[in-house]
Amino acid sequence: MNSISIPTHNWNSGLYEDKHAFVWQYGEDLLQLLNPKAGELILDLGCGTGQLTEKIAQTGAQVMGIDSAATMIEKARQNYPQIEFDVADARNFQVEKPCDAVFSNAVLHWVKQAEQAIASIHQALKPGGRFVAEFGGKGNVGAIVTALENAIASMGIHQPQTLNPWYYPSIGEYATLLEQQGFDVIYASLRDRPTPLADKEAGLANWIEMFAGAFFVGISAEQKTQIIRHVEEQLKPTLYQDGTWTADYRRIRILAIKL
Repeated sequence: MNSISIPTHNWNSGLYEDKHAFVWQYGEDLLQLLNPKAGELILDLGCGTGQLTEKIAQTGAQVMGIDSAATMIEKARQNYPQIEFDVADARNFQVEKPCDAVFSNAVLHWVKQAEQAIASIHQALKPGGRFVAEFGGKGNVGAIVTALENAIASMGIHQPQTLNPWYYPSIGEYATLLEQQGFDVIYASLRDRPTPLADKEAGLANWIEMFAGAFFVGISAEQKTQIIRHVEEQLKPTLYQDGTWTADYRRIRILAIKL
């Protein structure tokens, strides 16, 4: 596995596994779309701590996992030492041998350079190989993002739009990018998937801590606490019920074949 210019993101792998297991648990039914077979060579792109990689391996497929976060790869290797895991960047990874499939769950909304990622995925596949992915689609966590931006603005803090770390495309936008780079898009869907968060009343704050750190660049710890409190107040009427926070997820799901 060859890679260059790996971005640094200091993922807390313990917090991820402890409070955000839904990330990979919701990805389990995506494996049905992948339909892995014994003997296939499959790449898990953005494997996190390896749970879905291991489920693919259980089918008898030869699987390897890559992630840009060294903390995640370290944890994945501890969890499943029998599987090959490497640190690599979705935008420029290379494989030594073309794959039958590239699988990716809850990753590609972190890659704003979508064309670069698609090019890397395309070159990693055999002709006729399949790309199966699910990630945040158009409108994903729209209420949370709006509340964050409003809370930051209400404190008189000017935040450039570039701090938003996510890429949430429509089906039309993403399917077009795939077709332009030599994929045949077989299946695409966009659906609401309200996602209950762990840890009761602390759920939203934990989610922001885990995933939305980019919004707080240059903001003090005290200001951050105030902002999160503002966000909770704004969203409580719509996203908090019976002691549990629910994130307003929308997911895009793709099956494409390399021509």
